[in-house]
Amino acid sequence: MLPVHNNIGRTFSASSKRLLERMPSIAILSTFPPTQCGLATFADALAGGLQAVGVDELGVIDVSEGSAGSSDQRVVAHLVPHSANSRLNVVRQINSYDYLLIQHEFGIFGGADGNEVLTLLDDVYVPVIVTLHTVPLFPSEGQRSVLEALAHRADVLIAMSNAARERFIDGYDIDVDKVVTIPHGATVPVFVPMSTNGPMSLLTWGLLGPGKGVEWVIDALAMTPELRGQVMYTIAGQTHPKVLLREGEKYRNMLKRRAELLGVSEMVHFDDEYRSLSALMELIQQSHCVVLPYDSHDQVTSGVLVDAVVAGRPVIATQFPHAVELLSRGVGITVPHRDSVSLAHAIRKVATEPHTLSSMVNATIPIAEEHSWVSVASRYASVALAISEKNLV
Repeated sequence: MLPVHNNIGRTFSASSKRLLERMPSIAILSTFPPTQCGLATFADALAGGLQAVGVDELGVIDVSEGSAGSSDQRVVAHLVPHSANSRLNVVRQINSYDYLLIQHEFGIFGGADGNEVLTLLDDVYVPVIVTLHTVPLFPSEGQRSVLEALAHRADVLIAMSNAARERFIDGYDIDVDKVVTIPHGATVPVFVPMSTNGPMSLLTWGLLGPGKGVEWVIDALAMTPELRGQVMYTIAGQTHPKVLLREGEKYRNMLKRRAELLGVSEMVHFDDEYRSLSALMELIQQSHCVVLPYDSHDQVTSGVLVDAVVAGRPVIATQFPHAVELLSRGVGITVPHRDSVSLAHAIRKVATEPHTLSSMVNATIPIAEEHSWVSVASRYASVALAISEKNLV
């Protein structure tokens, strides 16, 4: 289990339970479905987890650009960026709850680097908990200013990996005692054993675009001619909307052409179908191993990585911080960035060593339990409870 670094993140105690006669009410400020983004998906799942652990009074403030946004019954207000009237209405709603839980990304709140969230907080008087979805290694001046101001205003800041917490503490002027680690949650499916029929299935999924690193896997397959007919690599996901708008299917077409030129087209399958969460889980469980060959060295939190491990599937990933942290527990292999030779070696290892694959699968079991949304939501609730205890002492 990821260690808790201070008393704010401890689990419920008998004395703490006596401090509150009911579970606290919580407002969540975030994008929300039907918006299609990782933040919205996270907020939806966390809201469900909080309800599952007894937070009955829960309201979502949907951040929605120029539209009515979500029609989910849990949505109590819509925050429209750049709208003072919207902001005032939202503040009234927030202050009717015991806590505000902010899902923070720079690009959703309006203003330079999302600084409108700070204006909103000027009128919020309930305790504020902030989940940090992005902690830039090299922030712009504006990003640093917003994050440090948000950290000063917040009662608790939640990092989703120890790597994220350490980066935040080392790189920003903040109060160390405010920052706790609670892992990224995931839906834990019923475990499905790996199929023993047909070729080994490798899978990369998510919105497609430059930086995904898929080209390095295609190059690696060309270096494993002995595995032809034994390995199939599926690249699942639509092209990222912003990439599609800017350059169309240039990246996808380059990948297809690369596979053709290297003679591995029969080993590579492109699947651009949009999938619901349940359909995505089914796709993951049809695979034998997930490959995350991202070019970025900066990723301290990866929901895709967590989803793969929670589904009971080993992972081959480049050495981005969250992968190094999570896969060190025996559930996968990390390789240097843009290194097709190392990728080829890792693919060969999982494809030809059944005992290695089996050991990795077994190592996913305890990780899945601690990343379940109920487990994660319980820790969020305990953070709120600890704030109350601190304020009542």
